Amino acid sequence: MSSMNLMRLCRIGYLAFVALVGSYILTQGEYSLGFKALLVAPLLLPIPGILAGKPYTYAWSGFILCLYLCHGLTLLVIAPEARVFASIESILALTLIAAQSYYARMRVREMGTSLKQIKAQQS
Repeated sequence: MSSMNLMRLCRIGYLAFVALVGSYILTQGEYSLGFKALLVAPLLLPIPGILAGKPYTYAWSGFILCLYLCHGLTLLVIAPEARVFASIESILALTLIAAQSYYARMRVREMGTSLKQIKAQQS
């Protein structure tokens, strides 16, 4: 698979993840709107870099996805009524973490540089 195809798949997967988790969190009635916005806001931070195809953004966005992986796994344990959503969230987050890391690695190798050098160029 080429890096461009993998980038497209990661981009579609991330946007689908944002839509899935965002819609689920925003439709839950237990929390205030401000708290719901705080739960969704971290997902929105890497969107500009993901849409631009920046490998450094794909690499660090995995840290944000780890929060939602923990959220999904916690929901699996404590909320039996949300098992379907929690399973989908966990599997999709884990898949995206792996795919985005692999894309960042593949793209950096194609560019013949390192993530540290890319970060220094962006600053």
